[in-house]
Amino acid sequence: MKAQASHLPKLDRVIASLQQAVASGGPLPDLDALAAVAHYSPYHFHRVYRAMTGETVGRTVQRLRLLKALQRLSESDASVTEIALLAGYDTPQALARVLRETLDASPTELRSDPALLARHMQQLSRPALATAERMAPLSVEVMTLEPFEVVALRAQGAFDDLDGSFGELFGWAAEQGLVEHLQQLIGFPLGDHRELPAEELLFDCAVTLDAELPQLPAPLQRLQVAGGTMARLRHVGSYGQLEDATDWLLSQWLPGSGHALREAPLHYHFLDDPEHTPEAILRADVYVPLVAAGG
Repeated sequence: MKAQASHLPKLDRVIASLQQAVASGGPLPDLDALAAVAHYSPYHFHRVYRAMTGETVGRTVQRLRLLKALQRLSESDASVTEIALLAGYDTPQALARVLRETLDASPTELRSDPALLARHMQQLSRPALATAERMAPLSVEVMTLEPFEVVALRAQGAFDDLDGSFGELFGWAAEQGLVEHLQQLIGFPLGDHRELPAEELLFDCAVTLDAELPQLPAPLQRLQVAGGTMARLRHVGSYGQLEDATDWLLSQWLPGSGHALREAPLHYHFLDDPEHTPEAILRADVYVPLVAAGG
């Protein structure tokens, strides 16, 4: 990986902690404990871990359990039932199902083909390649953002369906005679659409206005954005790739930047309307909160 060497030992410590838990069959450390091992803020740990490794903590655990099972298949004559239980699977059928879905092979087929088994063990011994590594270098600016207020509507559902929630905000503004006062379209991701099913994905759609706000009807709400020191990255392309751009900032730019993350939500500033702008040239700014210099 191209991530700065100073950050790699932190991730190695996290993976070692997970390996130890999987190997012992003990309880898995929670995200706060893993963040402490890595010396990262719990607030951003999950997002940073995924950006740096290309997989979630849950996916790492699945990979390590499967690797443990393959190692047992390779090194012992234990039954598939014994191996499944030792690797943390409830039943031998559960292990067989994962092997078929992931490696397209059964335990018997793997055991009878040591070369194939060795190749799969090698593949599973390291995290997936992060998408961010394959992206072209992007431009990041460190700047100070003034605090601001938004009118927000929480959306639940597929990322590609956010237009409906922004439409509701525009409808409310039209009813209040505030359309001409709309300034910015802002988004606060509360989950990663690449790893969550649509029904579990939450996203705060928001607008800023240059007028005094009337009383807001539910479910609209006022949100205060603290502002402060930010890393601002300009993304051009599909809005569905904003998480990939954020991964690039966290895994490729942040480690060598001399900056640290601040415990505050990141947000997107959507600059173009997907209904009137070709996807290839859509623009959005990603704002990631940083600790102020000397802070």
